[in-house]
Amino acid sequence: MPAIQLRDDYDAAELRRLAKQSRNSRQTRRLLALAAVYDGMSRAAAAQVGGMDRQTLRDWAHRFNAEGLDGLTDRPRPGRECLLNEAQMTALAGIVETGPDPAVHGVVRWRRIDLKRVIEERFGVVYSERAISDLLARLAFSHISGRPQHPAQDERVIAGFKKTSRVRSPHT
Repeated sequence: MPAIQLRDDYDAAELRRLAKQSRNSRQTRRLLALAAVYDGMSRAAAAQVGGMDRQTLRDWAHRFNAEGLDGLTDRPRPGRECLLNEAQMTALAGIVETGPDPAVHGVVRWRRIDLKRVIEERFGVVYSERAISDLLARLAFSHISGRPQHPAQDERVIAGFKKTSRVRSPHT
């Protein structure tokens, strides 16, 4: 099996130094495996240093030769495309921001299962409850919400039950 040819603008010491500085554990493993190749280790031994097989090391070596250090990081994976278009996502953001109408929706705060039903009725798209969390995250909504307030709550009654403390003098 022929040796892996690596670019000549790096050496083993430089890759080890870069591996120390890297905050990406996968990139660090790849850098150390390639440093082992620069040191003259066999492809199998160098791959073992990086916790990969020989073919994977070869593939990373090709990316390193073509793209340099940036080639050793994982590329973002596209994932599944959103089933809602931009207009529908904007409408969903408005629905979440406004909150439910207890008379219409039968709930005082949105849960994922409630939003799942609303999305299905309004847009004709079926999502799982878990996917609703992803949609809300994409819209920058947090899963943490304030306690719901009953629509017939009287602020004066609430103020009467609040605890108050005496004001202390700053000199005590």
